Amino acid sequence: MASRVDVTPAAAALMRQLREQHGPLMFHQSGGCCDGSSPMCYLEGEFRTGGSDVLLQSLVIEGVPEPITFWMSASQFELWKHTHLTVDVVPGRGAGFSLEAPEGVRFLIRSRLLTEAELAELAA
Repeated sequence: MASRVDVTPAAAALMRQLREQHGPLMFHQSGGCCDGSSPMCYLEGEFRTGGSDVLLQSLVIEGVPEPITFWMSASQFELWKHTHLTVDVVPGRGAGFSLEAPEGVRFLIRSRLLTEAELAELAA
């Protein structure tokens, strides 16, 4: 099944930890403000989304009771709509307001182009 967003095992482990510490989570893919184009992790609803945002996917992470929504601005999605994103985690501290900042790590996006088959499946 085609997806727009996946997570590495390390990112999933950090998401479980953050969920346990803070509550339900959401992500918004930063478009350049604060920490470049890093995925920003917030408490669900803390970052207000609306008509100018696109829900890329609701991520189901084992050990997290509810899906974690992953959003991007509609204008950025127009540029990235052919891209598959993988959320990873690396050592270091980002410059944004993401929940993982105090942990000494930061979420990072690794990307690749979606295949023709994936694009067709997502369009259906």
